[in-house]
Amino acid sequence: MSDNARVFSCLALTLAVLSGCSSQPAANQSKKGAALDRVQGKAQFLAESSGAADASMNAGGPPVYLVDGLRRYRLFLRAPFEVIQGKEYLAEGIYAQKAIDEIGDPDMGKNGYPLQDSCERVVRMAWNNLSFDAIESTGSVVRTRVKRYPARPLFLVTRIQQVTEGAAASGEPKKDATAADENIPEVTVAADKQSAFLIEGPTVLTAPLWDPAGETVRCKLIINAEGKIAALETGIQLCESVPWSQFRYQPPMKGGHPVKVHTEVEVRFEPRQVKP
Repeated sequence: MSDNARVFSCLALTLAVLSGCSSQPAANQSKKGAALDRVQGKAQFLAESSGAADASMNAGGPPVYLVDGLRRYRLFLRAPFEVIQGKEYLAEGIYAQKAIDEIGDPDMGKNGYPLQDSCERVVRMAWNNLSFDAIESTGSVVRTRVKRYPARPLFLVTRIQQVTEGAAASGEPKKDATAADENIPEVTVAADKQSAFLIEGPTVLTAPLWDPAGETVRCKLIINAEGKIAALETGIQLCESVPWSQFRYQPPMKGGHPVKVHTEVEVRFEPRQVKP
């Protein structure tokens, strides 16, 4: 079977509003569950070694990702759905790490990140018809994955569909742009020199819940001819959590011609303040 062969993955079909639980917390979860996240990108299957927890996210099949610019979302699918390698898909669901951080942690990570209770609440946001045992076990899978890769998005899918041919056709000019981009020369610029060309971008951030002490990191990346971040060249998790889409540089030039720049960006993560 070729790399582009069709594979079956799990997809949650449930989009019902959370119900059946008593008191105010259930109402809050229902409200949160209605505000689904969306991600669009090309389907990608990676032949990485996976444990039982990872395999359960795709009924024992290969890890499924949607690649969206600088982010690669790992899909957690719950029912069979046909996914084709390299095709564009639009998914709705719950971005686990984002939802967990919105829930918050009164201990600020002292008891480990993420909390099991937070993971189970995230599961209920996406798939509220699961049994209590299934919610607990699925929450454990979410916790294992997020704890291992806290900055790499885990997306609990409630709905997914392939982008229409019309939408795909409208993206055809991007292929020519990509081909042209490949011919643009690359240069290396020291971090201190490149920082002078930064127009906007948050180089000071609050430390995430999973690393509340914070620190300063140097992130290797590529700036394209338009002055936008085109790719990360580092596996540092804090670097992966930076909102690189918000960064803009003066379009890099050399000898009057556009170039791509390999450089480093220093980002400081300030410690999280524990609320009294």
